[in-house]
Formats: sequence, structure tokens, C-alpha cells
Amino acid sequence: MARALLFQLLLLTALAAPSQGNRLGPTSRLRYSRFLDPSNVIFLRWDFDYEAEIITFELQVRTAGWVGLGVTNRYTRVGSDLVVGGVLPDGNVYFSDQHLVDEDTLEKDGSQDAELQRLTEDAVYTTMRFSRPFRSCDPYDKDITSDTVRVLAAYGLDDTLKLDRERTFVKSIFLLQMIQPDDLHVPEDTIIHDLELTDFLIPEEDTTYACTFLPLPIVSKKHHIYKFEPKLVDRNETMVHHILVYACGNASTLPTGISDCYGADPAFSLCSQVIVGWAVGGTSYQFPDDVGISIGTPLDPQWIRLEIHYSNFHNLPGVYDSSGIRMYYTSQLRKHDMGVLQLGFFTFPIHFIPPRAESFMSYGLCKTEKFEEMNGAPVPDIQVYGYLLHTHLAGRALQAVQYRNGTQLRTICKDDSYDFNLQETRDLPYRVEIKPGDELLVECHYQTLDRDFLTFGGPSTINEMCLIFLFYYPRNNISSCMGYPDIIFVAHEMGEEASDSMEGMMAMNNVEWTPENIKKAEKACKEAQQTVIIKTIDEIVENTTGWVQEIIPTARGPCSESSGGKVEPQDKTPAGFWTAPVALSGSSTATPRRPPLAALLLGQGAVSWLLATLRSRV
Repeated sequence: MARALLFQLLLLTALAAPSQGNRLGPTSRLRYSRFLDPSNVIFLRWDFDYEAEIITFELQVRTAGWVGLGVTNRYTRVGSDLVVGGVLPDGNVYFSDQHLVDEDTLEKDGSQDAELQRLTEDAVYTTMRFSRPFRSCDPYDKDITSDTVRVLAAYGLDDTLKLDRERTFVKSIFLLQMIQPDDLHVPEDTIIHDLELTDFLIPEEDTTYACTFLPLPIVSKKHHIYKFEPKLVDRNETMVHHILVYACGNASTLPTGISDCYGADPAFSLCSQVIVGWAVGGTSYQFPDDVGISIGTPLDPQWIRLEIHYSNFHNLPGVYDSSGIRMYYTSQLRKHDMGVLQLGFFTFPIHFIPPRAESFMSYGLCKTEKFEEMNGAPVPDIQVYGYLLHTHLAGRALQAVQYRNGTQLRTICKDDSYDFNLQETRDLPYRVEIKPGDELLVECHYQTLDRDFLTFGGPSTINEMCLIFLFYYPRNNISSCMGYPDIIFVAHEMGEEASDSMEGMMAMNNVEWTPENIKKAEKACKEAQQTVIIKTIDEIVENTTGWVQEIIPTARGPCSESSGGKVEPQDKTPAGFWTAPVALSGSSTATPRRPPLAALLLGQGAVSWLLATLRSRV
């Protein structure tokens, strides 16, 4: 009875909201594409129907043998799902939904949840097109979610279904990309402006933060920046960790030249309101057609700080770089002026992660109650449309959660399968409204099984960060809102003496990091009072305090019973309830809607950076 009522409730919710996405038939154009291997032998196209929760793949491989596509995880291929197919020499096709029982052995699923649309072979390619639900009721099928998905592709030189590691590839992809760049408007009067370093000699050091101050385009009337992309020197791509562009307040007195962002001269850490950002794995990003970065009015920034983080782990000498950000702007104005709000764990002085941790959570709190006072003008409700997640190598998952009047409202964004090598700006499936007084909590999940030393928050890739950048409109003057726990309380909970924050951090070195103490420290960090630091574009800083609230996990939505094949009894897990298969034929246009529950939910140099950061926050 309860299950039936829940199904009716979900059905009414779906019917009450308009649709998003197109119904995909066997010949529909698939909007997204990517090569999956370094030699460009395997080419994938895909698209999805967000309402029906169906995704369609088309795999094209330069082979006359079998091809396969599926989903795997970070640690092992065992348990990966793989849909395989091919064309026999006599012209007959074979196609099945399978999984890996070990690293090399395939076994056919009891439930066949992939539906073949087309399978052909010519003199060059074998092409397989099929659809599958986001979430089937077969435990051997990995879910397609709004997280990073590790796509598994494989092929053979003939029709013998045997995995060969030389022809098996894994690529991290954000499959449920809500906006396809080709669908966005490109203004005819587009102007390009580059913000870049020029022939900068990368130091022979593991970590360098290079900063300079550059003017934005000088225009006689208001314009909007509507797109940005990284401008990287080919041979230096692996050394550029991230690029950030910060807007400067027009009252700021800025230094000249290029220097360490967080070194001896604190002036090079001025300007803290991020307007665009790029990190490893990202590409270009075009804003939705109704938003842009305003330039050219008295209220708009005239100068920016360009920050480039270099990771020269091999200490290569004599490497010059001219990387930066390319901006596209237009006089064709958009409806909204956008801003970026930086959330997360305030990196210095408190952040630490124990060694040998299977799992460790960190939390950073933002309280918006002071926004209006600090903004100097009323702050209207902000509409969040996109986000960028950022941790370093130990990061495994991130999420931002919204609370109102002490009650959890929603998960704004998340990625439970975060990949350091795929950091990109992503669009939300719907716009999230944040009201003054709301609290925003960022949770970061780390794993340090490969480390026998404490990991501290800091600038190096082997240090850690816990940041989420929210892209929103209308713009206000708040640049960041981040929190950190009372480390003295944490030290005392761990049985250590500490009278100030520095002693508290040093005390962490005295702890024997057993699994029990790791969990104890995580609990203490979560229960400690948080200091919340709020900063404006004009470098005004205010603090407040708050407490980390519990995060209620979002319920998983329904799974889809197979439209072909028998579902084995052991496949009927209680993770979701049954829903009828959705027809794949036909096509229709649709308008945006609120998503279903399944989608409701990212050395000395270090010491100098920490000290400079602390100075900039005092």
C-alpha cells in the first residue's frame, strides 16, 4: 500500500511539471560526443531523455570485431557493466548486457536492460547504438547519475568476446550535461580578449602560484562576457593545475609585474571575487543565454587578478609559459548580470586529514544572514545555475547542501565520484533559489590510504582544498563565505592540550591515527563550532559562527524493470521500487522541468601561502 501511494505521489509530481529533454529514436541526433582513447580509435556519441531517465549511446570503433561500452568504478573493473555487440561474418548481429566477474571475464546479466537500436559493420567501423535506463533494477548495472561517470570501452579484433587490456579504456565523463554548447546563441558582434601571462619562467619548484593584475576590456557602454576558455601552451598543459580570474574592487591599489600570489608581498593576494575559473580536465564554458558577466559600467570591475597554479613536480628548468583565459564578450546584453560565490572549508589555518583514512569528511559552513549588511545594499534572492567543484588528489566526493530555518531544503550540487582530472563548470538541471538567512554547507569526502602522513590544507596538489564555486545571478558584492571548525575543541576531544589554533594543529601530529581515532577526529570536527568568514569584492571581512547540521541523504528514485529478459529474484533489491519500462520510440519537444527524485540530490612555499592567506583574512 505504501509503495503504491509513493508511486502515485511521484507520478503526480512528474505530471504536474513540464518535461525536459527530447525523446530519442533510433535516428535522432545525439548532441554529445567524445573520443575515449588516446589514439582516437573509439568514438562515443550520446544523449539522454531527462524526463524518461533513458540514455542513448552510439559507439563507433575502428574494428571488424566486437565492441563494448559500459560503466566502471575508480578502483577495480570487477563488477563493471558492459554492453557488447558485433556483426558476424555471415551478417548476423549479436548483442547482450553483461558484467565483469573478474578483471578479464564477462558474464551475461540475468536481466537484459539495454535495448539495441542499430548495429552495423563496414570496411572501417563497427557501430553499435543502444539505449538503457539511468537506473535499472539489475544490481549488475551501474547507475547513470549526475556524478562523474567512469565510462568503460573495449573492443576486439574479431568476434571472440575476450577482454584485452591494450584495447580496454576508461574515461571520466559528466554524461548528464544539461546544456549543449552548440545549442547556445553566439552573438555576431563577438569580441575576444585574452588575459594571460607572457613568457613566464616557471620556477623549478613543485608548487608555484603566479599572479599578475590585468585590465578588463575598455568599452564605452555596457557589454557582457558570455564565454571563457583556457588558453594553454601545448607542451605545458600537464604543469598548469588551475587558472582563476578574480575581480578587483575599483578602489583597490594594485601592484605591477608578476609575483607569488601568496608570498612576501601581500598585495599580490588582493582581489578575491572569482569571476571565472578553470582547472584540470576542464574545457571552454559558455554561460546560459540569459546571463553574462557585466563590464563597462561604473559598478563593474575594471581590473582583475590572474592566478595560475603551476605544478612542476619534476623540477624542469627553463620552461616558459604564456597560459591564461580567453574571454568572449558582446554588446548584445543578456537579462542577468552573473556572479560567483565561493563556498567551502577555509583552507588555513585549520584543515587537516588523517593518514591511512578509508574515509574522512570535512565541512565548511556559510551563513548568509550578514550578506545584506556587507553588500551595502539589499540582496535579492540569488538564482544558482551552475557550479565548479574543487579538491586535490585525496578528494573523492563533494556536495553543497542548503538549509532554511534549520531544515534541510535540498542538495544544490554534488559529485559522489569526483575525479581530480575532470574539473569543469557544470550546469544545474534547474535553478536553485537562495534567500537571505539560508545556510549553505559544503561536505568533502577524502581518502588517504596511500599516505602515512597528515595532509594539511594548502596550495600544493599534495595539500588539500574543499571548495565549491556557485555561478548565480543577480550579482552582489559577496565574494566568499567559508567556514572552519574550532581546532582547540577538536584537540581536546582527541586528548591533546591546546590553548590556541596553532597548538591545536600541531597537536594533530601527536595523535596515533588508528581507524577509531580517525572516526573520532571526524566526529569532533563536525560537532565543533564553526567560524564563518565572509568577504566582499572590496576586501571587507566579517566573521560569524554556526554549527554543522546533519545531512539527510537524498532518497534514490525508482529503478526500471527490464523491457526484455527475466529479472532474477536476487536482482530485486530494496534500493528502489519497480516502475514500468518507458517506450523509446517517437520523439517530442519539451520544456524544462524539475528533475525526478533520482536526480535531486563536488615546503616553504606552502608556509608563505598560509601566512599570506591568514593576513588577507585578518
